[in-house]
Amino acid sequence: MIQITTQNRLVHLGRLNITLLSPVLRFLSTYKTLNNSSIAEPVKLAYASYESMKENLNLTINPIVIMHGLFGSKNNWNSLSKAIHQKSQRKVIAVDARNHGDSPHSSKMSYKHMAQDIVQLLSDLEIKKAIVIGHSMGGSAMMYLALHYPQLIEKLVVVDMSPARASPNLTEMVKIFKVMNSIVLDGIPSLSKARKTAEEQLAEVIKPLPLRQFLTMNIVEAEPGKYKWRVNLPVLEQNFSTEIAIFPNVGGKVYTGPTLFIGGSNSDYIRIEDHPAIRKLFTRAEFLYIAGADHWVHADKPAEFINIVTNFINQSHS
Repeated sequence: MIQITTQNRLVHLGRLNITLLSPVLRFLSTYKTLNNSSIAEPVKLAYASYESMKENLNLTINPIVIMHGLFGSKNNWNSLSKAIHQKSQRKVIAVDARNHGDSPHSSKMSYKHMAQDIVQLLSDLEIKKAIVIGHSMGGSAMMYLALHYPQLIEKLVVVDMSPARASPNLTEMVKIFKVMNSIVLDGIPSLSKARKTAEEQLAEVIKPLPLRQFLTMNIVEAEPGKYKWRVNLPVLEQNFSTEIAIFPNVGGKVYTGPTLFIGGSNSDYIRIEDHPAIRKLFTRAEFLYIAGADHWVHADKPAEFINIVTNFINQSHS
């Protein structure tokens, strides 16, 4: 059976145990090695946890933590998380990044803050070490986490993101933020019609229909007849060019654990000529490209993506 827990409510749906929780925020007392003066204030992340209800589940192996990209949410990874859990037999935790999904809004939006949110989550859940996976923005957050807190990371998987250069979509994102801010939806009778209206307005700038539909999933009903973006659009826009599009200087830090970069063959985020620069930060980096996939590698080619990720997870690395 699948057990979905939302606060105190339980619903049985299948063979996996899915827990939707927001952990209690507390100070990072369990990580005594951290320099408290340099810690960014974390927020309590909403997350979904996928685990088997079998009595023989091996609870000693480290779980997997997944973070989505810009404008995404943990819901985008629902099917993938189930499949990764089933093929790895590890607990999978998909999170909503700050200012996204069901996680709190904050005026701070940097990879330092996003990494600290994951550190806090691991502390709250009493997880000493995890395999971490991140797509795009989430990939940069997990890279920052691995570089600054390597003792918490068993393996790192980065999906179509590079620490070697700025986002290639910097100019396009400026246009997307502008059109998202211009959308007015008040007075529309239903959420589905509001999303459809927004999708039509987004078409002025964004041609691919799947991308428009992806963005409009962030529209929620604030009160009857009034709608809003679930993401913290002003903060994301304010920090995009300086904090999100560019990977920060990490001052000579390196991560020496097993690392896999997965790119789409049709994407220009991870360039082959950037491999040497990436390996200066991630000394054991491996690179795989999925044919026919664009930036949303896991959505374009889910079967291939799941096989590559779970093979890497299940492989023994000395």
